[in-house]
Amino acid sequence: MSVKENITAVLQELGNTELVCVTKTVDPERINEAIKAGATIIGENRVQEYEGKSDDLLPSSRHLIGHLQTNKVKKAVQFFDVIQSVDSLKIAQEIDKRAREADKVQEIYLQVNIGDEPQKHGFKIKEIEQALQDIAELKNIRVTGFMCIPPYVPPEQARPYFKKMKALFDELKTETEGKYDNIDIQNLSMGMSGDYKVAIEEGATMVRIGSALFGDRV
Repeated sequence: MSVKENITAVLQELGNTELVCVTKTVDPERINEAIKAGATIIGENRVQEYEGKSDDLLPSSRHLIGHLQTNKVKKAVQFFDVIQSVDSLKIAQEIDKRAREADKVQEIYLQVNIGDEPQKHGFKIKEIEQALQDIAELKNIRVTGFMCIPPYVPPEQARPYFKKMKALFDELKTETEGKYDNIDIQNLSMGMSGDYKVAIEEGATMVRIGSALFGDRV
């Protein structure tokens, strides 16, 4: 099927769940096809790759979903509406600094290492509450959600991780509601091409889909 047909089919499946089109290695022409077909959010993994094609893209909301290095934060703040992959207090502080310089309040999600995997980035579950308290002191970022990547397992085996993430999301949303000026938890970004249907069943408000829309990466 074409990109347009894939987008249409997936959007019908998602209902009220938001779609982030993962555009890593995808050329501007095909990204624009997706935007014309109704995709409103594109998600890039690398700041440098996005910079190379940004001028050729139609208007859309731009999310950074890949690991962010400190030396790329200034450009990330310049380019992206939302940075989903904030995985440490150090990165949050650098984003705050660069956003202040740019006279911007940068929207972010905190990345949670829901499987407690040593090779993956993200806050551990036991670190999240303290991280939110620390980030509440920063004035040029606004936390509006969480993002997670479960262990690479078959979809049904990922279900317990999505369930755990949803429970954490609900708990922290309730705990922080009205407590901090710059924390307003609304979004839960979890689920990708292979497991997004399970993620939706377990409460994702947003899924990140690439290969199911554009085909396998080259």
